[in-house]
Order: sequence, then C-alpha cells, then structure tokens
Amino acid sequence: MWDQQDIRLAPRSRGFHLITDEVTEAVPRLARLKVGLLHLQLLHTSASLTLNENADPDVRHDMDAFFRRLVPGDLPYFRHTLEGPDDMPAHVAASLLGTQLTLAVRDGHLALGTWQGIWFGEHRDHGGPRRLVVTLNGEESSFRAYSRSSASR
Repeated sequence: MWDQQDIRLAPRSRGFHLITDEVTEAVPRLARLKVGLLHLQLLHTSASLTLNENADPDVRHDMDAFFRRLVPGDLPYFRHTLEGPDDMPAHVAASLLGTQLTLAVRDGHLALGTWQGIWFGEHRDHGGPRRLVVTLNGEESSFRAYSRSSASR
C-alpha cells in the first residue's frame, strides 16, 4: 500500500515544536499497517525535522538556545541578507538538522522509542505556514484486510 498527502502546519514561533500527534492524526491509514515506513519531507529550506525527546519541553528550549548561539543572525560574513537577518542562520540550522525523516511503522503505530517524538524546528522569527509531504508505504494488516473483505460479502 502506498499513500501520499500534504500536511499544512500552522505558523509557529521560532523554536522546536513537538508535532508527533499532529502528524499521526493527519495520516489515518497508518493504523491499517502491520509493517511499513512513514516518510516526512518538509518543503522549506529554513525549517527542519528531527527525532528527539518528547517528554521534557526544556530539551526543546535548550536545543533552540544552542542553535541561536551556534548560528547567530549577526554574522558579518553572511551575504544572503535580503530576507532578513534570521534567514541565512535558518538555512544553516535546517541543513544541519535536515528536512526529512523516515520512521518505521509497526502494528499501526510509529515504532518510536519511549522518549522519542517528531520535532518541527522553526528557524525564522516569522516563518509562516509550512508544508510536509507525507508518504506512507507498507503492508496492511491481514486481519483488517480480511475484516473489510468479509464485510462487503
């Protein structure tokens, strides 16, 4: 089974945001898979996706503080400044973290570790709405497939 759709993420403040539930709720066919992969591709160059701590929001705060210090907006050697002082640092952070994730699916759920969650990193002060292409691939559960075919008889 293959499925692909776009998810629109509402504008968020600069920083890291836990979006695991938002993603899984937008992909109802996930629950039908026995085994598979969920691929997320962020269609932007100044934001990122990563897999990290899902319990303590201080981790997201600290990661944002680290990236703001690692790539500040006032570096004099940046040439790409037409879109504002936060744009080039946002591109650097997005390149370091990446804009894609591929996650295992097992028995209708993402196969995440106990403390893992999907993070969306907004690296602009006013990034606006963002889009994800979500591609789901896998083997549907034979029990659910049997239940559907039996119900149609």
